[in-house]
Formats: sequence, structure tokens, C-alpha cells
Amino acid sequence: MANECNIRVVCRFRPLNDSEEKSGSKIIVKFPPDTEDTIVIAGKVFVYDKVFRTDATQEMVYGATAKEIVEDVLSGYNGTIFAYGQTSSGKTHTMEGLIGDEKYQGIIPRIVQDIFNHIYKMDSSLEFQIKISYFEIYMDKIRDLLDVSKTNLSVHEDKNRVPFVKGATERFVTTPEEVFECIEDGKSNRHIAVTNMNEHSSRSHSVFLINVKQENQETEKKLSGKLYLVDLAGSEKVSKTGAEGAVLEEAKNINKSLSALANVISALADAKPYVPYRDSKLTRILQESLGGNARTTIIICCSPASYNEPETKSTLMFGQRAKTVKNVVCVNEELTAEEWKRRYEKEKDKVARLKGQIAKAEHELERWRKGESVGAEEQIKLNFESIDLETLASSTSLSAISSLSLSSSTTQLTTNNSKTEQKQLSNIVSSEWIKEKEVLYSQLDEKDDEINNQSQMIEKYSIQLQEQEELINQLRKENDDLQNRISSLEIDNESQKEEVKEVLKALEELAMNFDQKQQEAESKGKENESLSNELEKRLSNLKSIEEELETLKEVASSQRKRILDMMVLLLKDLMEIGTIIGTDLNNSPTIQQVNIENVEEDFTMTRLFVSKLKGDVRILVNKCSHLDEQKLDTEKMFEQKKGEIEELKLSLVQNEARLKSQQEYSRDIDAKKRKLEEELDLTREELAKVKALSGTNDEQVIHKALNAQLETHVEQLKKQLKELRNENNSIQENFLKLQDEYQNFKIAHDKLQNDYEKLKKEDSERITKYNELQTQQDLREQAKHDLKGLEETVAKELQSLHNLRKLFVQ
Repeated sequence: MANECNIRVVCRFRPLNDSEEKSGSKIIVKFPPDTEDTIVIAGKVFVYDKVFRTDATQEMVYGATAKEIVEDVLSGYNGTIFAYGQTSSGKTHTMEGLIGDEKYQGIIPRIVQDIFNHIYKMDSSLEFQIKISYFEIYMDKIRDLLDVSKTNLSVHEDKNRVPFVKGATERFVTTPEEVFECIEDGKSNRHIAVTNMNEHSSRSHSVFLINVKQENQETEKKLSGKLYLVDLAGSEKVSKTGAEGAVLEEAKNINKSLSALANVISALADAKPYVPYRDSKLTRILQESLGGNARTTIIICCSPASYNEPETKSTLMFGQRAKTVKNVVCVNEELTAEEWKRRYEKEKDKVARLKGQIAKAEHELERWRKGESVGAEEQIKLNFESIDLETLASSTSLSAISSLSLSSSTTQLTTNNSKTEQKQLSNIVSSEWIKEKEVLYSQLDEKDDEINNQSQMIEKYSIQLQEQEELINQLRKENDDLQNRISSLEIDNESQKEEVKEVLKALEELAMNFDQKQQEAESKGKENESLSNELEKRLSNLKSIEEELETLKEVASSQRKRILDMMVLLLKDLMEIGTIIGTDLNNSPTIQQVNIENVEEDFTMTRLFVSKLKGDVRILVNKCSHLDEQKLDTEKMFEQKKGEIEELKLSLVQNEARLKSQQEYSRDIDAKKRKLEEELDLTREELAKVKALSGTNDEQVIHKALNAQLETHVEQLKKQLKELRNENNSIQENFLKLQDEYQNFKIAHDKLQNDYEKLKKEDSERITKYNELQTQQDLREQAKHDLKGLEETVAKELQSLHNLRKLFVQ
């Protein structure tokens, strides 16, 4: 059931600080002696729920403002406590204080300790779950104080349109000490600065959220409550604080958010249709605390000094407006199917009582209409006040029944219908009641099925989530490997780019040389023109000069062709080197300038260097082939050793079987031996009996004959016993031999196993070497492909140079 309650506002004044006393400020606030809820400033009276004077202790403030909210939160209600006031007015001291100090600790540590103390005293059948979040609103951005990497969180709404901070860290706690550790972690990450009015001025609004969920294990009743503990940053006047730079920007944002909070309070106090919650993230988070589902207490902190009189009046006016705001609070309860059924049965009983009272009233009305007199004792007293009509109105089925019953009574009063109509109406009501009951039970069944399906889906999704996490971890590992490969390829690419740059430099030098030659050719042309003029005058010398020029041109063209051929041969050799090995050609000799006189020496030196590189490459190729042969040999040896191990294992199994058969045989011999010894003992006993019975000569003869038979029988038994002993000895000798052979086989098996492991390691090492060589071979192929393209471009450039030179010769 929802209840309305006003926001509770308390006022606290701090003592004068050192700077105010030095500046000569005086206390301008008056406290009437007979009341604890009134203050007077400049002749104006302000009334609040509680007023704390300058000598109030932290314990007094907590007991009067926050102690009741602990019980409310544990009963399923939401609660909010926040401190409002100008900078350096004591808000942080009131909310936090000195944690761990019994005298000076503030509301937050005391309320945490009180919550756990209440939980320890409650019924053992209740199971509690406590989560905390700690974040700040800095520069109108929500920043998680428990995880500083979350710097710009957003505010969303849940399915019930209740705002919450999405992505904020939630920590489960079980003791007050764990909560205090989280508070210390968050305080170390909070923004503070030094101003002229406060050495530790908060530059952000901090929000400490405690979420308490409880479940009764016996009745399965679930309750939840949220407690917002907010320490607002103080409003500032730049002329007093002396804020500059970043501190000034922080002050602007603080004043802007506090102005949005004042606008929300003003809109709620004036009952305006639109409340600007979305103007600031602070008001968006506190939407449920201001005019919503929460028991809210505002602590307005003020300075009594005359220096801060305008700010103090503004704060008091804010508290006076906030006191008129009403919240609609209700228990955050999650009902079970049994609880719904119980409430349904309760409402059903109430409806039955109402119907009984209405029927009695109708009967009394009929008696009055017939002219009968009804005494005061017989008159019906309808007591509708004892029945919760609001709960009846919450159910559509019950409202329909009540409307039907009331409409039937009014029609009877006006139309005087007969009893048959009453019966029809009651039948209609009962039939509709049964239908509504069936619908409700069917809805309960559907809800149970939906709950079961949801639980199964949750389990399925949890399994899928685990699989996805494993897949993500695997993909991350693969991504790391790919990143390493990409980095190596980038390094190779950079080296190739450097080689290409060097080749381009060489081409640029060739182009420069060509330009120089072209300029020289132009100058020569001019000279030829002057010479042609002179040759016209001297016809006799013209023919000889032309012949000499032709010979010189032929020599120059032949030399240029030779240089070009040598350059092409050199590039081809370098390309062969690139195809064989992907080495760095940065240190290879490059032709900077074409010198016709020394070109043959440079060419021979380059060819020698190229031949040396070819020899090194051939050695590497031979090593690779040798490693491949060794790999094949080791694989063959590995297969051979594996066959030997299998044979040894087979022989070992055979020897074990033979050993078991020999042991069984020896056991049989021992049993026969014991049996013969028992027979010998029996015969001796019989012989002793016969000796005792023998008295006459005949008996002595018989006795002798029996003795002779017995002796022969005993000798035979002794022979058999001796043979059995010899067999047993031979079996034991065989057993010892087999045991020695088994030990030898075992040693040989262990040795072969060690050899097998060594060969396996060598094989793995060779495989790794082979893979490395394979990667090198791939790199060589890539270099070969790149150098082919480079060769084509160089050949084209050389061809163009050659064509230009031909034109120049012509």
C-alpha cells in the first residue's frame, strides 16, 4: 500500500572557523530557547523538522536524521540522505567525517555499522544480500570511484521506469570492514581542490549506494531496499573562493547542477505538470528521491557567520521549499504464488462478508416496505470502514463483484423486484466469481510455467556464456599470434621498402646524369652551329672534321652500349641472389656515377661479390638437403626402435604368462606334498594301533607282513616326495632365471624408452628447424616476386634511357 510523506529537512550550523574569526565575522543566527525546530535570521523565522546548533555532535545528528531510515530500508523501503549547502559549510564532515573515530565519524560509517547490527539481531531465517556502488558526478559526467576506467557512465531506466546508472561497479559485501575499504578506495579517487574558503573542497557530487535484498527462507518472501547517501559539492561564489582555470570550470558545473536541483524542488513544491529531471544527471539519479518512491532526508548545512549571510539565507530558502515536497513510498516486495493465493483468499472472505451484510440489509428493507417495524436490536449496522476498499479496487474481479452487488441493491430499492431477480443476480455474481477464480488460477499456472521456462533459459544462457567466454579467450590468443605475425611482416615490409628506396635513389642519380648529358649535348649543338658557320668558310677542313666526329660518335655509342649491358648483367645477378636468399642488399655496392674508365674494375668486383653470395646460398641449400636426409634417417630409426619396443613388450607379456603358470604349478606340487605327508601320518598311526593290538604269533606274522608293506609304501612315498622336491627346485631355478630375464627385459625396455624420448626430442628440434627454413624459403619466394617487379621497372627505365640516348646520338 502506497503512503504519502513529506521530505524531511533538518538544518545544521557549524561553528565559526579560523578565517571567519580573524576577519571579525559575527554569528547572525538566533536559536529560540524553547524549540528545536526554529531559527531566526535577520528577523525572518524558518521552521524545519530539526535544527542542530553549533555544538551538536555527530552522534546527535545521526540519531535524529538517519537512524530511522535503517529500519525502513531493512523493511523494504527506499531511502535517501543528502547534504546541501555552500562550500565549506560542513557537508562532507556531516556525511563522512573521520571513518573509524567513534566521536567524529559521520552518517555514512555509522549507518553502515547500524545496518549490519540490525541484520545480526534479525531472524535467522532471513537471508541478506548487500551490494554497494560508489560514483561521482564530475563536470556533469558520471565517474565510477571503484573503477576509474569507467569515466562517462549513462543513466538508464529499468522495466519499472526507475533510473539507475548503467555499468557502475557493484561489490558484494559481508562485513562493515569491507564497506569501509570500498569507501577509502573511492575517496582516494575523488576530485578535490584547494580554494580560499576550504583546503579540501569537493569538486564533485559523490553518491554512495547501498542495495539490500532479503529473502525469508521459510515463507519465500522477498524484500529489497535502496539507500542513497549523497554528499553534494557546495555552491560557490568566485569572488570568495578565488577559483581560476580548471577550478573555475568545475565551479561553473557545480553551480549549474545545483541550480537544476533547485528548479526540480521548485517545480515539485509548486505542483507543476512538468518537472525538469533531465536537465542534470544529478537530478536524474535522484528522481525517485524527489517526488518518487523513497523516504528522503535533506541536511542543509549552513555557516552562522555574517560574511556568508546571503549564501546562508539562500540555503535556508531551499530547505523551506524542499519541506513541502511529498513522496509516495511503498514496500519493494516480490510476492510469491502462495502469497498471491493467500491475498486472493483474504479478499474473497471480505467479499463474502460484504455480500452477507448486503443480504441482511435487503431483508430488513423488505420488512420495512411491508409495513413491519424493525427494532433497534434487529437493525443491521453496516461497518464498511473495517474493510479495506482500496485493496478491493485493486482487483478487477472484486471490483466487478462489488459493483454488481451494489447495483443490485440500488435497483431493488428503486424497482422493488421480486426474489427471483435476486436469485438470478446472485447466480450471475457466483458464476462470474467462479470464472474470475478460474482465470486467476490459470494465470497462476501460466506464471509458474513462465518461471520454470525462464530458469531453464537462464541455465542455458549461462552455459552458452561460458562457452562464449572460452571462445573469446581462444580468439584473443589467436589474435595475439596474428598481431605478432603482422608485426614481423611489417618489419620485413619496412626492410623491403628501404631496398626499394635505394634502388629509386640509384634511378634518380641516373636521371640526373642523363640531364647533365642532355645539357652537354645542347651546348655541343650550339658549338656545332658555330662550327658549321666556320665550315662553310673552310670547305677544305669540313670533311676531315666530320669523319673524326663520326668515329668519335661510334666509339661513344659502343662504350654506352657496353655500360648498359654490364648494368643489365649486374642487375640480373643481383636478382638471382634475391631469388636464392632474401638478404638485405643495403651493403651491396651501388653505382653512384658512371665512370667509363673504371667501370670494368667495378663490374669485376661486383661479379666477385655476387659469386661469393651464390656460394653461400648453395651452402645453405646443401645444409637444408642434408637436414632433410637426417630427418628421413631419424624417422626410419624411430620406426625401427618402435618395432623393437613392440617386440620386447610382446616377449615381456609372454614371460609374465610363463611365470604365472610356473607359480601355479609350484602351488599344485606343494598341495600334493602336504597331502602325501598327511597320508604318511595316517599310516603311521594305523601301524601304531596294529602294534598295540598284536599279541599272538599269528598276529606277529601279520604284523611283520604289514610292516613290510608299510615300509615299501613309505619308501615309495619318499621317492615321490624326493622327485617332487627335485621338480620344485628345478621350477624355482627356472623361476629365478625367468625373473632375471624379466629384469633384463625391463632394463632394456627402459633404455629403449629413453632412446625413444631422445629421438623424439631430436625429431621435434629438426621439425622446428625445418619449419624455420620453410619460413625463410617463403620469404625468399616473396622477395623473388618483389625483385621481379623491380627488375621489370628498372628494365623499362633503362630502355627509356637507351631510347633517349639513341635520339641524342641521332
